[in-house]
Amino acid sequence: MEPTSSLADRAEDQSTARASGQGNWLDTYFGASRRGSSVKTEILAGIATFLASMYIIVVNPAILSDAGIPFSAALSATVLISFMSSLAMGLYARNPILVAPGMGMNALFTYTLVLGAGLSWEVALGCVFWSGVMFATLAMFNVREAIIEAIPPSLRYAITCGIGLFITFIGFKNAGFIVGSDATLVTLGNMDASLITFFIGMMATAIMVIMRFNGALILGIALTTLLATPMGRLWGGDVVVEWSGLAAWPDFSAVMKVDIWGALKVAYLPFIFVMLFTNFFDALSCFMALSESADLKDKNGNPRNLKRSMTVDAFASMIAAPLGTSAAQTFIESGAGVAQGGRTGLVAVTIAFLFLPFLFLSPLLSLVPGIATAPALVLVGLFMLAPISKIDWTRFEQAFPAFLAIILMPLTYSITLGIAFGFLSFVLIKLATGKISDIKPAMWVSAALSVVMLVTTH
Repeated sequence: MEPTSSLADRAEDQSTARASGQGNWLDTYFGASRRGSSVKTEILAGIATFLASMYIIVVNPAILSDAGIPFSAALSATVLISFMSSLAMGLYARNPILVAPGMGMNALFTYTLVLGAGLSWEVALGCVFWSGVMFATLAMFNVREAIIEAIPPSLRYAITCGIGLFITFIGFKNAGFIVGSDATLVTLGNMDASLITFFIGMMATAIMVIMRFNGALILGIALTTLLATPMGRLWGGDVVVEWSGLAAWPDFSAVMKVDIWGALKVAYLPFIFVMLFTNFFDALSCFMALSESADLKDKNGNPRNLKRSMTVDAFASMIAAPLGTSAAQTFIESGAGVAQGGRTGLVAVTIAFLFLPFLFLSPLLSLVPGIATAPALVLVGLFMLAPISKIDWTRFEQAFPAFLAIILMPLTYSITLGIAFGFLSFVLIKLATGKISDIKPAMWVSAALSVVMLVTTH
């Protein structure tokens, strides 16, 4: 049953909008006037969020193609899930939040499940589906408080930071900026045309972010693509940019290729749990952060329509797999729209319809080479390091598990290994220091699943 405060908010939204005399059905439905906004402001806020996050249209397919999913099919899936889930967030939860395939989740899917553990991408999609089912169950029974209390904040922050470092490492690797070395494991790549192009693109993107350009990441991708175009023609090595057309019908070749039953193996449970854990806490953290920054709260001081928002996020995770992409999740880039004054679900609806035209532009977007998306990956990693300041590094019993989780993700090239050793070290430290009461039931389960994962996959 929907919370009383949520129902009251919705009724108040509608009655206030009617009383305003604007006669605008959008304002009536979303309650923009009551939130101190307007239809125009909401639409402009949606455009701002879209510009800040549209890089995912190119970056997500680029990462999923490493797992074997065709680029055009992954692009179609990315656009579809972004449209459907953001529309649901706007119309049902009525919050100004974008939902799209998330950075971190796509890296976990490709580099840990497929390339690391050897799962086929169809089975890996099955793991995405079951994590969504579990997410929906948690959202339905409203057990988020128990889970929040079980996982220490230091580990939650550390996992976000570790995934950020891992994504940055992938960006440098994709650009050839960091390469393997027999002597030192890794080293700087050859200073060739490709590397110089990447470095210029990365610095230009960073400068645009610093100068607060709207859509800095997508502008950086476009600039680096333009810089890469002459390579192999006028100077440099192999051709990396090839024109294949402007538009085409969507590629649905990955739709319904998910292997739901093949993912139901004990050995895959840790992967499903890690996906669930990552998605659940990313969603919750995003909702809480945005509610604080924009006063998107109900009368009890909780994030507005939190249960509905979490339900939409879970729904997005479940339908992402049949569409052919890694799990969708809330985007912290939604803060760009909030900063522009966006306060209602009309922001999310605007974002949804801005995604839709790109369903037909896969030939154009496939022009983007790996060195062009790499700067965006590096910068996204930087953004994800923000919570590191919230970890209390003076308390060693908190700092050590957090440190292991952060450093082992890029060093082992595995998100799950970083999480597993972070959980295990936390439990072992509490046992050794006689603080067993600090270990909540969900944490015991997490540690047990970590052991299962380590034994079965290594």
